[in-house]
Amino acid sequence: MAELKHAVNATGLADILERVLDKGIVIAGDIKIQIADIDLLTIKIRLLVASVDKAMEMGINWWQEDPYLSTKAKEKEQQRIQEDLNQRILRLEAQSNIT
Repeated sequence: MAELKHAVNATGLADILERVLDKGIVIAGDIKIQIADIDLLTIKIRLLVASVDKAMEMGINWWQEDPYLSTKAKEKEQQRIQEDLNQRILRLEAQSNIT
């Protein structure tokens, strides 16, 4: 008779992932390139791993305002661009009527 093996590691991993998404985890680091005490390049790396609900609870919701990630934000950006273009057209028409 074959012995049954349980996936203890998978359960442990699922528990860890659930805990991380529930509580959140932040990984931060900086990369700085210098020559003779002159900063040539500084890169700040910040990584937050959390559930969407937890991120929003912490006040993090940048994906809602990013036109590449949100259709509402993209539509809002397109409306802003259209309004800017309309204002430019009105200014140009006003200038052409003056001269």
